[in-house]
Amino acid sequence: MQKPQQDWRGLFNISFGFFGIQIGFALQNANMSRVFQSLGSSLDDLPALWVAAPLTGLLVQPVIGHLSDRTWLGRLGRRRPYFLAGAVLAALALVFMPQSGALLSAALLLWLLDASLNVSMEPFRAFVGDMLGKDQHTAGYAVQTAFIGAGAVVGSMFPYLLDHFGVSNQAAGGGIPDTVRYSFWAGGAALLAAVLWTVLTTREYSPEEQASFGADAPVEAAAAPDLSARDSAAPFWWIAAGAALALGTEHWGLEKEVYLLAALLGGYGLISHIAIRLARAGKSANMLASIVGDFSGMPEIMKRLALVQFFSWSALFIMWINTTPVVARHFFGSGDPASAAYQDGGNWVGVLFAVYNGVAAVAALVVLPLLARRLGKARTHTACLLAGAAGFASFFVIRDPDWLILSEVGVGIAWASILAMPYAILASSLPQSKLGITMGLFNVFIVVPQLLVATVMGSIMKAFFPDEPIWTMAFAAATLVVAALAMLRVKVPGET
Repeated sequence: MQKPQQDWRGLFNISFGFFGIQIGFALQNANMSRVFQSLGSSLDDLPALWVAAPLTGLLVQPVIGHLSDRTWLGRLGRRRPYFLAGAVLAALALVFMPQSGALLSAALLLWLLDASLNVSMEPFRAFVGDMLGKDQHTAGYAVQTAFIGAGAVVGSMFPYLLDHFGVSNQAAGGGIPDTVRYSFWAGGAALLAAVLWTVLTTREYSPEEQASFGADAPVEAAAAPDLSARDSAAPFWWIAAGAALALGTEHWGLEKEVYLLAALLGGYGLISHIAIRLARAGKSANMLASIVGDFSGMPEIMKRLALVQFFSWSALFIMWINTTPVVARHFFGSGDPASAAYQDGGNWVGVLFAVYNGVAAVAALVVLPLLARRLGKARTHTACLLAGAAGFASFFVIRDPDWLILSEVGVGIAWASILAMPYAILASSLPQSKLGITMGLFNVFIVVPQLLVATVMGSIMKAFFPDEPIWTMAFAAATLVVAALAMLRVKVPGET
């Protein structure tokens, strides 16, 4: 049996919840640097404060993916329980975030917000693969990308529109302005409503129904390797690498955030060691051994796409952290968060982020399907990544902030492809029964580069470009070029 074809209404219902989730992400991405600086954070401390977000995704998504593959709650289904739980927690975080009066409480609420958004987001990626046949994967992820873009436009524009309608854009004596406060509250309500729409309008296929779709077999279905046969000394190399990095950080006086990277290397080695011991004791069916085994046994196409994702998301995280200080300082003439010029720059960043997300929404529905039919998924993704690199590079030649809208067109085309093409390729090439854990592990290559940027970029900028954040845009452009070159090595089944 084949999975039933979904019409546009079905595609709409499947992905509409992502519209609300992306409102939450957009509010976070466009405003958290502003919130932190308004509460007293320095420019140098921003990467450390942002570390909580990608670290949370690194821990949460593989676990949620593993669990959702094994969940079935009758009428509530497999993925929808996670949508709903994450949406409720994220809405609460958005309500309390603008009430923060101290930097620590804002950082903790960022952690809660990102954890909750990841709980909802990860199953949505697998949900498209669950509900659609291979012939509709590109369309399904394109529609999801369009909702991501639309949600990000709404979330990014909230503060700007409120300021336009007379809501105060500065807080007396410093702190979080009312434009940001009301935006977070409205975003929490929109997030919950959108996720409830998908939960109430969709019905997931039961395990028995999924089993009946055997004709929809994956192109490549590699099983997880037997960890009991793995070299038991390998994990200790990871632990040694983490220890060496920590000692090097202490010796050369690197930024304190590098200690986190060292801890992650050592932590992976420790987790791998425990998983091997459990497998050799005959306990390979546990979650830890399963996740480590699936990670170490990734199919070749997933490994090559992982390298592309690594460099793509490095550029994106550089953009999210640094666009506000870049625009405020170099285009509005102020790096002081208490100044009106800085807050005006922050509002303009919201508009710019809305532009690139709006472009992504249109490109996902119009440009990507057209290019994919003519060029194939791999070449389409390569071309879009190069468009994004050109957008970042243009920050160095533009002088009028209004013209930065043209820069965001290139970024938006790249963003649309980053959100759609890798997932469409994976969903058609990997085992259906393990789609949740596959998408969760694929997220590792979204999170690790973000952690690398958060831990290393501060040291690079402080050493070579102090008080010149615009050079971060050069790093973003370069990493997207590398991602495009890496994409040339990805061979999609059925494409020349």
